[in-house]
Amino acid sequence: MEATTVYPARTIHTMDPANPTAEAVAVRGTRIRGVGSVAELMTLSGATLDERYAGAVLIPGLVEAHAHAGSGNVWASTYVGLVDRTDPGGRHWPGCRTIDAVLDRLREAEKALDDPDEPLLAWGLDPIHFPGESLAAAELDTVSTSRPIHVLHASVHACVVSTAALRRCGVDASTPTSGVVKDDSGQPTGQLQEFAAMALVQDLVRGSGPLDINADALRAFAQDAVNTGTTTLTDLGSMVLMDDEGVDLYRSVVGPDFPARLNVFHFGAGVGEVSRTLPEAAERLTRLRELSTPTLRFGNVKLMLDGSIQGFTARLLEPGYLGDQPNGMWNVSPEEFREAFETFHRAGSLIHVHCNGDQATQLFLDTLEAVLTVAPRPDHRHTCTHSQLSTTAQYRRMAALGACANIFANHIWSWGDQHLDVTVGPDRARRMNAAATALRHGVPISLHSDSPITPLGPLHTIKHAVTRLTMSGRVMGEHERIGAREALEAVTLGSAYMLKMDHEVGSLESGKLADIAVLSDDPLEVPPQEIGAIQVLGTVVGGRHHSSRIPAPAEDAHR
Repeated sequence: MEATTVYPARTIHTMDPANPTAEAVAVRGTRIRGVGSVAELMTLSGATLDERYAGAVLIPGLVEAHAHAGSGNVWASTYVGLVDRTDPGGRHWPGCRTIDAVLDRLREAEKALDDPDEPLLAWGLDPIHFPGESLAAAELDTVSTSRPIHVLHASVHACVVSTAALRRCGVDASTPTSGVVKDDSGQPTGQLQEFAAMALVQDLVRGSGPLDINADALRAFAQDAVNTGTTTLTDLGSMVLMDDEGVDLYRSVVGPDFPARLNVFHFGAGVGEVSRTLPEAAERLTRLRELSTPTLRFGNVKLMLDGSIQGFTARLLEPGYLGDQPNGMWNVSPEEFREAFETFHRAGSLIHVHCNGDQATQLFLDTLEAVLTVAPRPDHRHTCTHSQLSTTAQYRRMAALGACANIFANHIWSWGDQHLDVTVGPDRARRMNAAATALRHGVPISLHSDSPITPLGPLHTIKHAVTRLTMSGRVMGEHERIGAREALEAVTLGSAYMLKMDHEVGSLESGKLADIAVLSDDPLEVPPQEIGAIQVLGTVVGGRHHSSRIPAPAEDAHR
C-alpha cells in the first residue's frame, strides 16, 4: 500500500463547501486521501507528517482554461510590448513605452543577427497605446531595408511587417486578401489584420508564433504554470492535432512527470485553411480522446469567430465602435461556423468559441440554440470564451442554453482605459467582462489570461476581476466587481467545470487528484490590490512537488 503523507499548513482553502477550510491535507500516491485536522489525518493507516508547507497557504491548484502553449515559444522573439513582462525562466523584460523605444529595441535585436536573410521577429506591440503615432512598413524600414521584419500585435489578431517582408512573401497592390491594409495609392502599408491576411507572411514566423509549439515551448509553458500556481493548463487552439507528428510531440513531452496537466483543444475553424474535412477532423478527435492520460487530454475543439476590440476587428452590435469605425471582421463566415459547430457537437466534443464582440456572442448563442434543437445533448458545457461585450440579455440566454462564459478579466487592466475612451465608451466599457452579471444569472464562469496576450497568472486575474482597475487607476464598472472568493472559485472549480474536469481537480477533496498551489499569503485575507503580488512558492501536481523559479512576483509585471 502506498504511503500517506499529511501536510499541515498555515491556512488551507479547499473550495469544498462542506469543508471550506482545513489544517492539513493528506496525500496518497497521486490523489488526496483526506482533508481535515492534523489529529484526524494522522489516524489514517501508515500516515506520516511532512511539515514543509507548515508556514504556507494551500489552495487548490489553479486552472487556466484559456491560454496557448506557444506562450513558451514567443520568448525566442524580441518582446516589444508596453508592459513589463517576466519570461518562464525568470528574466525581466522592460516594456517599451513609446514607438521610438520599440524601434530602438528592434535595432538592438537586428544587430545581434548574423545571418542577413534571417527574419527579425518581435511580439507584443499594441498601437492603441500610442495614439497619433504610426508603426508600419515605413517605420520598420528604418531598422533595416533588407532584412524582413515581422512584429506581432499583443492581441495576436494583427501584425506589421517591413517592405522587405512584403517583398519576400509576394504581398503587393494586387493582393486581394481581406485584412491587407493599403494606402490611398493602393500599396500595402505593412499592416495585416486577422488570420487570412497574416497567413500571407506566415513563412517568416513558421515555428515561432504563439500557435506554434515544440518541446522547449511546452516545457517553458509548464514552468510558467509552476511559477504562477497553475496546475491545469489549456492549449486553446492547437494547429497540429490533425498530424500524427504533432500528437506524438505532445505525448512525448507531456508525460507523468510533466509539472502540469494540459488540455489540448483542436483549432477547428477561423485560422485559415485546414488539412482535413470537418467530418474527418471530428472523427479524428474522437479517436484522439482515447489517447488521453491523467496529464494530457485530447478531444475538444476551439472555433474562432471575430477579432479584437482594441484592434477594431471584433464584431459589435449597434451602436458599434465609439468613433463609428467600420464593424470588425468574421474569421469564419456564419454559415461555415454553423457547419463546424454542429459537426463537432454531434461528435461529442466540448466546444469553446472565441467571442470578443457582442455580435459574435449573438451568433454563438443563435447557433447553439439551433444546433441543440436538432441535436440535443445534455451537459454539453459549450463555452463563450472572452465574452467581453456579452450583454445582460445574452447572459440570461447562456444560462437557459446551458452555456459557460470564460471571461477575459485581464483585459480590464491591460486595455480598460482604451475601452473607456476610444473603442466603445464609458457605458459599454463599464459592463465589459461582466463577471457579476454572469454569476447573477447563473452562468458558470471562469477567468483567463489568454497567455501570451496577457501574462499567465490566475492570482493577477483574480485581482483584476475583484478591483476592475485600469492602468490609470480608474474603476471600470464598479457594479461588475466580484468578491475574492467568487474569483478564486472561478479560477479553480469554475475553470475545471468548463473543461469537464471538476470531478478531478478544482477543489481539495478526498479522492480528487492531489493538485495544490503553495502560496506565501492568503488571497482571501490580503487587500484586493495585493492579491497579484502574493508569492507562489510552488505547486503539487498529482502528489509531485515543483518549485517556482520566480522568487517574488513584481506587481508591475501586469503594468
